[in-house]
Amino acid sequence: MAGQAQYEELARQLSAVGAVKRDLGRILPPDCSAGSAGVLALLGRHGDMRMSALSELLAVDMSVTSRHAAHLADRGWIERSPDPADKRSRILHLTPEGHTMLVELSRRSTELLAERLGDWTDAEVGRLIALLTRLRTSFGDCRTVTHRPPAPPAPPPPVPVSEQTQTTRTPAQAT
Repeated sequence: MAGQAQYEELARQLSAVGAVKRDLGRILPPDCSAGSAGVLALLGRHGDMRMSALSELLAVDMSVTSRHAAHLADRGWIERSPDPADKRSRILHLTPEGHTMLVELSRRSTELLAERLGDWTDAEVGRLIALLTRLRTSFGDCRTVTHRPPAPPAPPPPVPVSEQTQTTRTPAQAT
C-alpha cells in the first residue's frame, strides 16, 4: 500500500489535472460550454434518455440539467420529446446537428491531446488510460456515495482515580 507522502502527491497531481481540463475547455466552440459538451457526450454514449437520468449521470440538480437541455435545444443539437410512459417527462435525443457537433468536439479534443502528448509513446498513453480507468473504477459511482469525513480520534482513556494527582486546600490557602 502506498504511503502518506505518495497519497499527498497524488492529491496534488489530481488537483493539477484541472489545468488539462481548462485547456480542453478552451478549444470548445464559443456557443458550447463544457457542460453542454458533457451532455452531448453522454447522449452520444448512452443514447436517448429522460432528463432525470441525464441529471443523475451528470450528478447535478435537475434545474442545471434543464438549462443545459434548453441551451442545446435552442442550437438544434438535441430534441426534447414527451415520454410516452409519462407525459410530464421529456426524452432527450441527439439531432443530426448534435451528432455533427459531437464529432467536431471529439476531433478537437483528440487533436489537442495528440499535440500535447506527441512525445509520449503508445505504451505510455495506454498506461495512462489503464491507470485512469482503474482510478475511476476504484472510486465507483461517485454520484451515489456520500463522502464521509474520517471519524474523529477516540478520546484518551480516563485516568484511574488512583493515578490522578489530588490537591487539597486548607482554609488558609483558599483566601
